[in-house]
Amino acid sequence: MSSSKTPSPHPADVSSDATQAEDSSAPFKIEVADRVSRLPAYLFGRLNALMYEKRRAGADVIDMGMGNPSEPPNELVIEKLVESAREPENHGYNPSIGILNLRREVAGKYLRKYGVRLDPENQVIVCLGSKEGFSHMCLALLGPGDTAIVPAPSYPAHVYGVALAAGNVLTLEVADSDRFLSNIAYACQHLHPRPKVVILNYPHNPSAVTVDPQFYVEVVKLARRYGFMVLSDIAYADIGFDGYQPPSFLAAPGALELGVEFTTMSKGYNMAGWRVGYAVGNAEMLKALSTVKAYYDYGMFLPIQVAAIVALRHTDAAVERQAQIYQRRRNVLVDGLRRLGWEITPPRAGMFVWAKIPPRWMAQMDSIQFAMKLLEEGDVVASPGGAFGPAGEGYLRMAMVENENRLRQAVRQIGRCLGSEPGAPANSPSDLTDAADRHSTPLGR
Repeated sequence: MSSSKTPSPHPADVSSDATQAEDSSAPFKIEVADRVSRLPAYLFGRLNALMYEKRRAGADVIDMGMGNPSEPPNELVIEKLVESAREPENHGYNPSIGILNLRREVAGKYLRKYGVRLDPENQVIVCLGSKEGFSHMCLALLGPGDTAIVPAPSYPAHVYGVALAAGNVLTLEVADSDRFLSNIAYACQHLHPRPKVVILNYPHNPSAVTVDPQFYVEVVKLARRYGFMVLSDIAYADIGFDGYQPPSFLAAPGALELGVEFTTMSKGYNMAGWRVGYAVGNAEMLKALSTVKAYYDYGMFLPIQVAAIVALRHTDAAVERQAQIYQRRRNVLVDGLRRLGWEITPPRAGMFVWAKIPPRWMAQMDSIQFAMKLLEEGDVVASPGGAFGPAGEGYLRMAMVENENRLRQAVRQIGRCLGSEPGAPANSPSDLTDAADRHSTPLGR
């Protein structure tokens, strides 16, 4: 008869258990993925923190930092949202690519506005804002070793959408459109492997650079020659001034064979918080996007989609009026800053004025320090150009989201802050040195 005996623990096992017991009281360490730890801190964190602090203290801060529309959507759209939300059957899950009727309406807008014929079944996807669609498209197209050309100065989502997909970013300046095209060709000729994707963004955020339709014709020629795909972001397509209408990349002959375009209802329709965007274009690229989206989301709240249909179908006149509002604001802001001696080119489209910082201030501080000065001493928030990369240094981005009277007040406060108004004392060199010393750490580091 055999007997069993429980083996004695090995000394090493006992030591290991004891070590684990000792370590159990130590703080648990969270290790996030490298893709997250490599991201920089939020670039506007210091500005936002100071703005909130000043507002809590009772200061009337004029915020031109973010392109956040100040007007509500058209009342017809709001009423449709409420009506649809009262229907019990409208509160379930929805297709991640959007309901077919909304995709049909998007296709209808592209046909009316750009003359582009789209199949709503496979050439249109509804996104949770264009930013979500763009970021997930990067996941669908890019991986380690792939390179995307990104316009500079750069909207952060264009850079970090590529980076989070493990792709490489090559930034090319957009100030001169012909040079931008030449640089794309040069990069394609000299990089191995060649860039896989070129990202376009017109009207450009932050610099407000615009292009005419022929630009996109040249892009298609380059894409065919060098084999890259195109992602076009036209978030400000509905806001043109002085008769200028931002064109669509997809209107260029052959564009549907090699690219996708993203736009949004946040700006022209004042639906920023609703998160309604759409991706349109090449069916194979959109199929890849729909595959990624199917794993990430269940689609947009149905009443929002129904209200978006109403907006696309019935509020073109309201969108045109909103563009006129932005044009008047542009005139007030540009004229006011020019009177203070600023060098500014009036934008042809979009929600931003890209303002060159006056030379006497550029000699003393960078754009982040200058923006902090305007907030600290003038109660005005503007986005420093340096936060959009080295190509933006020396500029401020000013969002035209305040009404005309508030913009006039902002100009007055900037003038007083910088000593530009009659009778206002100019800052002494020591004042400038103190300001630079207080904010010598770049935003986001």
